[in-house]
Amino acid sequence: MQNNPGHARNVVLLRGACLWIVAALILAWCMVGLGFNVHVLGEIFPGKFTRVRQAHIDLLLMSALILGFYAARIPLPWHVRWAMVVGAFTNSSLFLLMAIFPSLEPEAASQSTSATVFLVYEMSSLLLTSYGFGRASMIILRTTFRIAG
Repeated sequence: MQNNPGHARNVVLLRGACLWIVAALILAWCMVGLGFNVHVLGEIFPGKFTRVRQAHIDLLLMSALILGFYAARIPLPWHVRWAMVVGAFTNSSLFLLMAIFPSLEPEAASQSTSATVFLVYEMSSLLLTSYGFGRASMIILRTTFRIAG
């Protein structure tokens, strides 16, 4: 990593992926606790158990994607790296928020201020995540043509 300054810049991807893996592990233990009916966890996550599972899986998938991009060893612009890391968290947190606040579920959502704020957060997350991973994909794809040629 120290020999390739462009690759070293991508260290934020490693840090982000590691943090999201730890968050996924914490959620895994929360799911174990929910399975054993630990009262305090039921109070923290009164929504659907499946939403906690979705957040857990999404964190793992996003971490795997980030680690894959890091392993490509192609330098990425700072805004792409940060969009990937922040987007990976916000995207996964959408499920977690629905587990904590069941009123945010699509079938329960109303015209309340919290539902509107959640919708803005959701759309922002989707855009940020799509930009980060989409732009990184295009940069790496373009690089493969330069390497091959």
